[in-house]
Amino acid sequence: MSPLQAATQAGAALLGGMASLIWTICYLSVLFGLSAYGIHRYFIIYLFLKHRKCESVPLAHFDHCPVVTVQLPIFNELYVVERLLRSVSELDYPRESLQIQVLDDSTDETREITAECAARLRERGFDVELIHRADRVGFKAGALEHGLATARGDFVCILDADFVPPPHLLRRTIDFFTDPKIGMIQTRWGHLNRGYSLLTRVQAMFLDGHLLLEQTARSRSGRFFNFNGTAGLWRKSCIEQAGGWQHDTLTEDLDLSYRAQLAGWKFIFLPNVVTPAELP
Repeated sequence: MSPLQAATQAGAALLGGMASLIWTICYLSVLFGLSAYGIHRYFIIYLFLKHRKCESVPLAHFDHCPVVTVQLPIFNELYVVERLLRSVSELDYPRESLQIQVLDDSTDETREITAECAARLRERGFDVELIHRADRVGFKAGALEHGLATARGDFVCILDADFVPPPHLLRRTIDFFTDPKIGMIQTRWGHLNRGYSLLTRVQAMFLDGHLLLEQTARSRSGRFFNFNGTAGLWRKSCIEQAGGWQHDTLTEDLDLSYRAQLAGWKFIFLPNVVTPAELP
């Protein structure tokens, strides 16, 4: 064998060995990641079972219903927006203590529908503020931030357009804010169309696993968990002290959640308060 052939074979063997090493490292990394994830899921189940009877209760009760601003971020939701506004108007809460902010950045006929619905609600005595932004800076986070500037409530309830809040939503959550350390209350999502198809049943199963199991376990064991973007209430001062809604992230709800909790605010998840929504 010539020196050139020997060098070629040695180089090929070296490259083959390196490729095998790389594949082995990748395989072990994936295996380690899956194992760590599995252990974490078992730990969440353990926490859930350990704290399953530790139901959260309000520290006290408000003597008078505090003002709540219900923020409704909307973008081209013509098929569900009227249902949303109707359900918000049916909330069991004093009208003088309720402000409805329709944050409508729509570019289609949704704008006309929201304007008509808002006008009808005002005729019935509701405090409705209709806000339209043409530039959509910051998208949903920008709309929520924009609305905070004129929100008159010390507490803010956020509902996406495809949600249908139950009448008791505010009554069953607001008293938790008698504890000055509580910054956010998250309710559990329900599923209006769970049985519509195999896809919706699978989505509902995975969402229930996250919301009912993981969020309950984290909340009741005193660990951090995140606001799910909708169907929850915030203390307005918590949002402001944590730095407000940020536009430079794709997950503004997760971002604000951890900034608030790192600043010392406490969150509560209420698995028995269900706010239904449609699955896509």
